[in-house]
Amino acid sequence: MRRLIRLPFRFEKTDQKETSMNNTRVMGIDYGTRHIGVALSDELRITASGFETVNWNGEDDSWALDRIASIAAEKNVGVIVIGRPRRTDGEQSETEIKANSFGQKLQELTGIEPIYKDERFTTVIASRFLHEQNMKAKKQKKVIDQEAAAIIVREYLEQHR
Repeated sequence: MRRLIRLPFRFEKTDQKETSMNNTRVMGIDYGTRHIGVALSDELRITASGFETVNWNGEDDSWALDRIASIAAEKNVGVIVIGRPRRTDGEQSETEIKANSFGQKLQELTGIEPIYKDERFTTVIASRFLHEQNMKAKKQKKVIDQEAAAIIVREYLEQHR
């Protein structure tokens, strides 16, 4: 027979903003000039998984921005972390400049100021992880950007525990 145990304390609602931020998801973006990996945390911000790969033509990013902004709205995103593709020598790359611009445009659409994180080697790590899962190269190609974005989210979550 199970017994109900009453705890001697109650949880009270504190500041509304603080409470609502705790129930929002973290979105990770692995920015690329052809494919943008999107990953989401769960609402408790414990884990993250790939959500979608947004394909675009590398020139007009309006469709990609609209799609990612709609995901953010639909999935109750409160934090956006964008991978900053730095060169291995630490210098700013052309792709990094484009990722920064993409982040600014995304902020205008969502009202969420993005956090930028160095994402060097996340695609390599994602590829190794998927290979260890015995995923064929053809299938890896479809989800590798999502997995790289999930790594970005997981690293963010680890830093904010």
